[in-house]
Amino acid sequence: MIPPYGGRPLAPLRVTDTRELQELRLEAEGLPALLLNSAAAANAVMLGAGYFSPLPGYMNIADALSVADTWHTREGLFWPVPCLNLCTAEAVAELGGAERIALRDPNRLGHPVLAVQDLAAVEELSDACLEHLARCIFGSVDREHPGVRVFSTLGSRVLSGPLRVLDGSYFEEDFPGTFRSAPQLRTALEERGWRRTVAFQTRNPMHRAHEELCKMAMQAVDADGLLIHMLLGKLKPGDIPALVRDAAIRKMVELYFPRDSAFIAGYGFDMLYAGPREAVLHAIFRQNAGCSHLIVGRDHAGVGSFYSPFEAQEVFEQHVPPGALQIEIFKADHTAWSRRLGRVVMMRDAPDHKAEDFVLLSGTRVRELLAAGEELPEEFARPEVAAILRDHYRAQNGAEAGARAAAS
Repeated sequence: MIPPYGGRPLAPLRVTDTRELQELRLEAEGLPALLLNSAAAANAVMLGAGYFSPLPGYMNIADALSVADTWHTREGLFWPVPCLNLCTAEAVAELGGAERIALRDPNRLGHPVLAVQDLAAVEELSDACLEHLARCIFGSVDREHPGVRVFSTLGSRVLSGPLRVLDGSYFEEDFPGTFRSAPQLRTALEERGWRRTVAFQTRNPMHRAHEELCKMAMQAVDADGLLIHMLLGKLKPGDIPALVRDAAIRKMVELYFPRDSAFIAGYGFDMLYAGPREAVLHAIFRQNAGCSHLIVGRDHAGVGSFYSPFEAQEVFEQHVPPGALQIEIFKADHTAWSRRLGRVVMMRDAPDHKAEDFVLLSGTRVRELLAAGEELPEEFARPEVAAILRDHYRAQNGAEAGARAAAS
């Protein structure tokens, strides 16, 4: 199986020893506490789950700037996106100069302790530095970009240092059959005897084009199996909730994939919408999980028109040093149903087609059809998948109508 990223053993920061876990929980109750924002909490979960291996904890300003400017930490580790614990000046003041703090989970009732952090430094980012980081990470400082909008609200104080993670946050509670750490995925792939595994990253339900793309990639690289690896964290408004996506994907795999050819799992991270940099981060996640290949398609990890269609593919040639990644990238074109051929094709493989020869629906148009209770074309979505999505939108519309009626 492919080795973990960085040429080192996998290094999840989650505490698994029962005695140590009990001692840390007891200690945390007496420590000054910081209520994390969701972005910092997601970083802690990913550190705990081994996806950020070999990072030892949250970065300081010097490392964050080095990653932003050079794609490397100061020690020389290739890394695409700074891993930060950002908070406000008011929150830092409440810590009273403590050197060890409890990090509380913002996404669970009662805000239980998620991790214990040793504070190596508490630093202040200038407005200019925050803007520079945003421009490097997202390629923009436009607040219309959902990643920029979130990043700009997190605060200007950087709390760096190692941490010990106590649990998997709400992901374990809400997605017990789906959430898996990197070590757990490695074990699952080994138990299946998969040496060559293709990973498919998704934050959306999978339609027929996605389904066929996965099958094309598996055949092209002679894979033993497919990991459908979905993001379970926070998304921008209007995106399909993870529970609905999970149900839809499981139904698709049950009915339309060969038995035992695909494994469905999820990871606890908030979507950045950082396009090419996030695509590289996705590759690191999947190498740490034991996958040999990652599908990178059109507009991978993008949003709106902030990135060019294939920028997330080009980044692997432009910014990833030779040998830095051992996982291989399967570069996919946009896939769609061909009316002329009666099947899904990559559009680059059908140069004789015109636009009207394809069944193409934008994400916006799909949401409009579902919200109106209309059927999705069978060439676009499997009927069983479309039914799950349609039921979700009907329930959502009903709840919104009820809320408006109550308000009036």
